[in-house]
Amino acid sequence: MTTTHTLSVLVEDKPGVLARISGLFSRRGYNIQSLAVGPTEEEGISRMTICVTVDDFPLEQVTKQLNKLVHVIKIVELEPSTSVQRELVMMKIRADASVRSQVLEVTQMFRAKVVDVSPEAVTVEATGTEDKLNALRRMLEPYGLREIVQSGMVALARGPRSIAAHHR
Repeated sequence: MTTTHTLSVLVEDKPGVLARISGLFSRRGYNIQSLAVGPTEEEGISRMTICVTVDDFPLEQVTKQLNKLVHVIKIVELEPSTSVQRELVMMKIRADASVRSQVLEVTQMFRAKVVDVSPEAVTVEATGTEDKLNALRRMLEPYGLREIVQSGMVALARGPRSIAAHHR
């Protein structure tokens, strides 16, 4: 059985850390579905949100190996029910004068934002869960999707507790 897991990995912000971590997944034959990296509230520390698809749950071996890497500070698996997970998508849609109002109506329904307009196209930006973004895409496809870019997932645990570097 194939399952998808979301890992929040705190790392030292050093050259080569991303390559070493992605290489570890690659060597094990795991497919990284989504990867987002950015700074945290603590200078010199980055948070990697990694969504990985694995067969039958040998993920424990990978997390043990990740913990052995010198620049890895902390790893937490985030369950969808106990975390807030979001992605960002930008879509350029064919939208001349004849269909523009319909495209804008769909955009508003999904609380997406129009970030660029030209005589022949509209570019919209939306954030949300994978399901929400897929639904938006399905609604806009009939108008003609010219271009799409989607970020990796970012996620935080719900509630007041933080997964901070000093909690190692």
